[in-house]
Amino acid sequence: MSQRSLPEKPELPFAWTREPDPMTHPELFEGVMFRRVIAYLIDVTILSGAVLFLWFLVVVTLGLLGPIAALVTPVIPIAYHSLLIGGPNSATIGMRMMGIEVRRLDGGRPDLGLALMQTLLFYATLALTGLLLIVALFNDRRRCLHDWLSGTLTVNTAGI
Repeated sequence: MSQRSLPEKPELPFAWTREPDPMTHPELFEGVMFRRVIAYLIDVTILSGAVLFLWFLVVVTLGLLGPIAALVTPVIPIAYHSLLIGGPNSATIGMRMMGIEVRRLDGGRPDLGLALMQTLLFYATLALTGLLLIVALFNDRRRCLHDWLSGTLTVNTAGI
């Protein structure tokens, strides 16, 4: 099958000069909240598997890797989210599976520093309040508190 026979995917309006208007581009925000929740559950499953494997190695080495595993375990989720959101896809594995990605307010992809800041704000919000999605319920772009504080937004890329 030649590449020309594949249906073309229209370009997303990711080169905006300011935050996209949900009234003008509703397709960017449709189903984002639900997709974020499912993406997070997928990511937690992946991270749990990685941490369980690490601690399995601790058991196999009769505890020799215990101190290293204790230091590495909290770094795994921070590295996972930061490296993948700051990477070329601007999304974790769960986000890619659910067809969403993180963008800066100007439409560009977040760099590693911004992705790290967003990740740290995400985990701080989770640890301090546990109310990740409350702010998103009260704005039309479905931005969570860590999105507001880091200057990012999550958009729907599935089916567009």
